[in-house]
Amino acid sequence: MALNLPRFYAITDSKRYPDMFQRLEKALKKGIRMVQLREKELSGLEYYQLAKRVRELTQDYDAKLLINDRVDIALAVNADGVHLPEKGLPPSVVKRIAPKLLVGYSSHSLEQALWAQEEGADFITLSPIFKTQSHPEAEPVGLGLLKEVSERLSIPIYALGGITWERLKLCYKNGAYGVAGIGLFFDHVDSNWGSNG
Repeated sequence: MALNLPRFYAITDSKRYPDMFQRLEKALKKGIRMVQLREKELSGLEYYQLAKRVRELTQDYDAKLLINDRVDIALAVNADGVHLPEKGLPPSVVKRIAPKLLVGYSSHSLEQALWAQEEGADFITLSPIFKTQSHPEAEPVGLGLLKEVSERLSIPIYALGGITWERLKLCYKNGAYGVAGIGLFFDHVDSNWGSNG
């Protein structure tokens, strides 16, 4: 992959973890080198202020920072990219207004994944692969779809949703470039899960 993206992609959630900042620093110490700041409950100012702190922290560890949905905040804090939700801006629009930003896209079907690639996304997350605590109402798309998407796309695919350390090999075996998660990384910052691949 020309982009040389890390295999692990950590996604923040300070509502779930009030000590998110401390957990993030521990995860970075353990080898995480790509982080999505995803904080839906914050105002624009709060989001910007947090993003500035997280940008400084990720720079200390030479880690990539992507901001969920907010292109303006990504540009304001000199982040590496944005991660676009299903109902966010099309990747082509972001590429036009901010050509230097990495663009990730949240896909939940083969059609969305193909569209995101055509639109110029640099990578996608495909979710939920398994049942997940973050979106308990969502039906898993399964490993079969992961395999099919990986065979049709030429950009990196991160498996997301219900990923555990025991399921990593299954994801890689079915075509995932890497794995993304919240609990996968932040529930285990004090245990020995090794460094980034």
